[in-house]
Amino acid sequence: MVQINANYLKLKAGYLFPEIGRRVTAFSQANPQARIIRLGIGDVTEPLPSSITKAMHAAVDDMASRDSFKGYGPEQGYAFLREPIAQHDFQARGVDISADEIFISDGSKCDTGNILDIIGDGNKIAITDPVYPVYVDTNVMAGNTGAADASGRFEGLVYLPGNEANNFVPELPSEKVDLIYLCYPNNPTGTVATRETLQKWVDYARANNSLILFDAAYEAFISDPSIPHSIFEIEGAKDVAIEFRSFSKSIGFTGVRCALTVVPKQLMGTTPTGEKVSLHQLWNRRQSTKFNGASYVVQKGAAAAYTDEGKVEMRGLIDFYMTNARLLREGLTKVGIRVFGGVNAPYVWLKTPNNLGSWEFFDMLLNQAHVVGTPGSGFGAAGEGYFRLSAFNSRQNVEEALERIHKVLQ
Repeated sequence: MVQINANYLKLKAGYLFPEIGRRVTAFSQANPQARIIRLGIGDVTEPLPSSITKAMHAAVDDMASRDSFKGYGPEQGYAFLREPIAQHDFQARGVDISADEIFISDGSKCDTGNILDIIGDGNKIAITDPVYPVYVDTNVMAGNTGAADASGRFEGLVYLPGNEANNFVPELPSEKVDLIYLCYPNNPTGTVATRETLQKWVDYARANNSLILFDAAYEAFISDPSIPHSIFEIEGAKDVAIEFRSFSKSIGFTGVRCALTVVPKQLMGTTPTGEKVSLHQLWNRRQSTKFNGASYVVQKGAAAAYTDEGKVEMRGLIDFYMTNARLLREGLTKVGIRVFGGVNAPYVWLKTPNNLGSWEFFDMLLNQAHVVGTPGSGFGAAGEGYFRLSAFNSRQNVEEALERIHKVLQ
């Protein structure tokens, strides 16, 4: 009989969001009349901007003609998308990133896991806590950790706690680490990193020959002009960082799937014998072997976001969700809840009332308010006692959810 990858068995608690789904399904079956409002998983609700759907319709028409039909595309992505990304997202901000350093994919969630294909064994890995669970779970699956302890922390990872004292921006490691996961604007806490904070991380990585995996999936939601959108805005970052971005939330592509990873050509790793190797070349080889490229139709839609019409519509979509975030912040604050995030990010991170545990508060909101959020403990041990609400929903649902929550907490 075939042997399995036993590392998967370390994930005994299951992935956070399927567990939420299990509890919600059980409640729905027991209470079929209840209208549940979901502010848990960060899934968008508003329709795609018209400029993007028009571009996708035109791309479908291309596929219907022999003269314009497209088969396999370049594994790295079409130039008609990579070039405007380089121009508008990086070069316009004074960042020297070229189109051929950008790799188009079907999701940043996939890329943050798949990047481990080109990372070797034996690296000391630092994870912020609380953290997006994919970073931890993919390292467990890859065999980079031992077993989990009673709090859910895995042996072999260096956890960097975020808390109210440090405004959920963890301090630098007290020991030398090789691989560092950073996510800003942060999921789940909604906090951001200043230029000074990111410079400290880059300086640390340069001094310790570390690699930063920087998840900037929510950078489009930054409104504060002093906050960097990319780690590559920081001097020296191209020597020590890979950046991941996504179209899922900025233009509503959660179900369409398109993202990008930036791997600078000058970024190097080392072999076990100490030889330097280009990580750009390794990632290109990985993608060329295991990936056939994102859909032509999808990439045409994403490219439309960089037109004048697309940029206006994308801004409107982001403003809509950030208004939801503001309403959540203000509504929760009115009933005495301590709230973080929700200013430069579409997530609101709150302290659970009355010293309730994260899952206790989840069950209370589900059963009494019929509102779904995300328990903070699902993002790591440091998230216990906190809770995440997503701004991704209709205005009506956000307002109604707040009314229900107010009634439960009164």
